[in-house]
Amino acid sequence: MRRLHTLPLIVCICFLLAGSARAQLAPASLGIFEDHSDVGTVLHAGSVDYEASKQTYTISGSGENMWLAADAFQFAWKKISGDVTLTADISFLTTTGNEHKKAALMLRQSLDADSVYADVALHASGLTSLQFRDEKGAITREIQSNISAPKRLRIAKRGDYVYVSLGASGGEPTVAGGWLRIPLQGEFYVGLGVCSHDKDVVEKAVFSNVELTQRSGIGAGKATLYSTLETVAIDSADRRVAYLAPGRLEAPNWMRDGSAFLFNRDGHIERLAVGSNKPVIIDTGFANRCNNDHGISPDATQIAISDNSQGDHNSLVYLVPITGGAPRRITQKSPSYWHGWSPDGKTLAFVGQRNGDFDIYAIPAAGGQETRLTTAKGLDDGPEYSPDGKYIYFNSERTGHMQIWRMKSDGSEQEQVFSDDLNNWFPHISPDGQWMVFLTYEADVTGHPENKDVMLRLMSLSDSNAKDKKITVLAKLFGGQGTINVPSWSPDSKQVAFVSYMLIPPENMGSDVAAGGRSTDMGPSIAVRHFVAPAYPVVAWLARIEGTVVIDVTIKADGAVRSVKFISWHPVFREAVETAMKQWSFQPASTTADQRVTIRFQLEADCPLTGSAEPSKAYYVQCR
Repeated sequence: MRRLHTLPLIVCICFLLAGSARAQLAPASLGIFEDHSDVGTVLHAGSVDYEASKQTYTISGSGENMWLAADAFQFAWKKISGDVTLTADISFLTTTGNEHKKAALMLRQSLDADSVYADVALHASGLTSLQFRDEKGAITREIQSNISAPKRLRIAKRGDYVYVSLGASGGEPTVAGGWLRIPLQGEFYVGLGVCSHDKDVVEKAVFSNVELTQRSGIGAGKATLYSTLETVAIDSADRRVAYLAPGRLEAPNWMRDGSAFLFNRDGHIERLAVGSNKPVIIDTGFANRCNNDHGISPDATQIAISDNSQGDHNSLVYLVPITGGAPRRITQKSPSYWHGWSPDGKTLAFVGQRNGDFDIYAIPAAGGQETRLTTAKGLDDGPEYSPDGKYIYFNSERTGHMQIWRMKSDGSEQEQVFSDDLNNWFPHISPDGQWMVFLTYEADVTGHPENKDVMLRLMSLSDSNAKDKKITVLAKLFGGQGTINVPSWSPDSKQVAFVSYMLIPPENMGSDVAAGGRSTDMGPSIAVRHFVAPAYPVVAWLARIEGTVVIDVTIKADGAVRSVKFISWHPVFREAVETAMKQWSFQPASTTADQRVTIRFQLEADCPLTGSAEPSKAYYVQCR
């Protein structure tokens, strides 16, 4: 009996210039991956079981951890270069074992245990993190997601940056955080990893609906900006996503009782309860052009805001009730930008531009005359009181580039806190007075622009000889303006809130599909003028032979097929494929040189061998 079926596209085409380098193609037993191996020291060898009919990978892995300065896990991988996206549904076969056993989608520079890498790792507990090591031998860091136990996970590399997306069961993943600069050079490894988090145990995880996409360019359109409100613990440098949204939000404050954050967005001040994803706009009356200089009074009854809505639309400082209400104007001159509140609640510190100079001023919180505290040439900015009220810390470019300074609260005894070659902004002192966190730009950056690679750095203030204290990197991120303009310490001095940013390129590029999951290569366009499906040998149907045929086709300048080279195949199909391919013709990209096309056909025992070089097209074939 013969039945007529429409088959979806199941062919991968990779367009490469003749003679260019290409990663080794996957053996059928590993689907879209080339090989697998244990990374690091493991007591029990891992394994990979690929089930072609279901396109699933069951990976067994041991290993003490994927953490600190060395990893130990089982890895199914493929070598690749350029931009890449790896997506999969992940589940563990058992609920027993260590709650931190991990299944991960990984990008890795090498198979060394201490390699540079980034992954999105699902823990058995449901915790999901972007883990990364940005230098060989460095300590692994992580950004914990605010989404627990996602069903579908994705990691993407775009240029030098990596980000992750997560989705619930049956849902397409949505952007979930990252945009970290990870230095993956040349060829690197992409694949699936499993670690038992117990060196004496082997654990299994299943990866299904695996999609591997490679891109050679950027789609048309504008990148999408996302803002991520994060917290970072100063003892571990572990980061956690608190809230993520498209568009720009800026400058978090942490409420005095630790219950919520404040931030500005689209001219308004918003309140976000800790653990919530639904911020609420605070009523600030006519002040509807609030900028990123705002903060909370020591008694938590008022908010200082800086707003551009009135008069000449230069910034002015106002106070509003913590729950919202009519603004009360504090500064009479503009522009003025709030930055600090004295511990007794009586005085505000702000930056004002007067006669062309930006300096630091103090003014009574009840209103009154402003007092100029700095007079040095160059920009002075970011004033903030120490918790004991003795000092005001600030940043100044009076030495030629931006550095951290402090002075007595009356403006006397101005001194540089430390010196380096970088540009340092916005010092914030912990509530216990023991720490200072600040924003650092590279030496060649002028001002405090947005969308730059920056660092949050931490310095101890517990020693009176603070100049000799070591400065550590708390976080590396993509940000700058809006990241940490105002006080953002947690009340217990253990965490800092900040905003990082992502510029996600458009994803509107074409795709091709392969067996063993989905594998896509976005190369130069080579259209097919004439397609002939290979005849399906009767012996293959009788023997129920399944798998893939992968061939390299060299195309002449006129579009005719010059030669066919078999990369991976079953012998029973060779003659049929060669006969069909001699009848194919292409419309190659504009060039006089030969070009090469890699084509992957899917074999199914119930239907003939089929293929297409047009990703959007399906063909009618006859099944026996």
